Amino acid sequence: MKTITKGKNMNNLKKVGLTALAGSLAAVSAHAAEMTVSGATMLTYTSEDASEVTGNPYGMKTNLGFTASGEVNGYTVSYMQTSKDQFAGMSSARLSVDMGDMGTIAFDQGSGSGLATIDDKTPAAAEEIWDGIDTDATYGTGGLVGSAGNSGVWNYINTFSGVTLNAAFRKGSGTSNADGASSNAGQGAWDFALTTDGAMIGVDGLSMGVGYGEAEVGEQAGTVDHDNEDRTIFANYSFGPGTFGYQVSALDKGAKSGIDQDVTAWGLAFNVNENLSISYGEREVEYNNPTAVNVTEDGEGVGVAYTMGSIKIAGNRNEVTNNNNSASSNDQMTEIAVSFAF
Repeated sequence: MKTITKGKNMNNLKKVGLTALAGSLAAVSAHAAEMTVSGATMLTYTSEDASEVTGNPYGMKTNLGFTASGEVNGYTVSYMQTSKDQFAGMSSARLSVDMGDMGTIAFDQGSGSGLATIDDKTPAAAEEIWDGIDTDATYGTGGLVGSAGNSGVWNYINTFSGVTLNAAFRKGSGTSNADGASSNAGQGAWDFALTTDGAMIGVDGLSMGVGYGEAEVGEQAGTVDHDNEDRTIFANYSFGPGTFGYQVSALDKGAKSGIDQDVTAWGLAFNVNENLSISYGEREVEYNNPTAVNVTEDGEGVGVAYTMGSIKIAGNRNEVTNNNNSASSNDQMTEIAVSFAF
């Protein structure tokens, strides 16, 4: 009696073929892309103000960055993933396609796009002058986040006649979704940043930019006038070892009960030598309360950094009065950090 094995043989052939195809694709992918790894470890000492409990002031943060880039069908495709802090579980990722003269399109899961790339351009030797200060959910002592945010956004970048456009678009919630997942929270948003240097106006050492964005706030009758609007403009000028920067930002809330904010900030950073730099800056946030007296938050910060090869020692002290739209709230923070790059 003859045993029929045609079906089994065909199945085996299919398995062999699929296995070979998968191996071939993996080999091509590994050959086409170049992977690099970089990282840094930072040890910190932090001291809060007298009204807060510092507890254990010592901390550590380790950043690991993985980047891969290769040519796919004539385009340069790049992938970036950064683990910002393994203890806090923070990470970001970005997949981008460089289309040459047509620009670069990317999907961003936390690396920074659009208006968020110019949230605070005032120069500083260490951290920003609002870093570590108690913040609110909008501008406050924190930086300008941007309408579209940094996660779950499409990003387009291109340069036209010396002006770089960085635009971001988000549909729905600004969350970092896994594949096959979605979030139904929040509304869509878009924003952009335009940046250039002083070459177009004949001023060496000048860099400047402007940004604008809108975020939906819903359509509740009688409670909303327009979408939330973000806008900012900055200019930095470098002269020898020093850099001076000035920035003005504003948030216009679309809801009638929303609290608009106007922000002005300036900073001065100076390179004492090739290893040592120092900085000082001030920041003012005007809270325009619709049913109460306006509150002006005033902040200032000083920073210093010393670099020895791959080792960097940095420190900053930040203070704020009338913090977080409260006329009776003050805050301050001091941090010393030692980082090792590898």
